[in-house]
Amino acid sequence: MYIVHVHVHVKPEQVEAFKAATLENARSSLAEPGVARFDVIQEADDPTRFVLVEVYRTPGDPARHKETAHYNHWRETVEPLLAEPRTRTVYANVFPDDGNW
Repeated sequence: MYIVHVHVHVKPEQVEAFKAATLENARSSLAEPGVARFDVIQEADDPTRFVLVEVYRTPGDPARHKETAHYNHWRETVEPLLAEPRTRTVYANVFPDDGNW
């Protein structure tokens, strides 16, 4: 599994618009064969901060995800809503083992 956490800081007045666009993207992403999981979480103490937890089946699946119409629509929609550029961190799976996803 190839796990990516995307850290997002949204302008305070754009939180609801960001959530709507991101939930649409997340739902569409789950239909991709290379996506095992796509979570959207919001920081409890600062609701302008989100983490997208994306779990892909192979290291090549994120590139395929970025070629989809729903991802590109999301990217274009949310870019002006951000307080700063988004960042990402890549993780290696430890548990459960890849066969149990």
